[in-house]
Amino acid sequence: VQLQASGGGLVQAGSSLRLSCAASGRTFRNNGMGWFRQAPGKEREFVATITWSGGLTSYADSVKGRFTISRDNSKNTVYLQMNSLKPEDTAVYYCAAARAALAARYSYEYSYWGQGTLVTVSS
Repeated sequence: VQLQASGGGLVQAGSSLRLSCAASGRTFRNNGMGWFRQAPGKEREFVATITWSGGLTSYADSVKGRFTISRDNSKNTVYLQMNSLKPEDTAVYYCAAARAALAARYSYEYSYWGQGTLVTVSS
């Protein structure tokens, strides 16, 4: 079972990026999915989550209105569209699959984690 995150890179403040998280080895269409991030010297923090159907999403206050999480269950893939990026968004971004079908905001609710993709936002 593998979650492969991609799409990170170096961008200027105000730019956009779209992260993808492709699952292989099993389907996660019945699982809530989420994105977390960890900045240098800081603890991992919640970014966004989505229910199994995509019908409900939830965001950290710091990204609300700028980031959008979505999923395509036919492709076993979750996305994170990031707009109006700020230098404080610089971090390694991880996707994860929750144990339940619902959206989940806490890392202990997740059982599978991807390897992370680095997003660097320059000022």
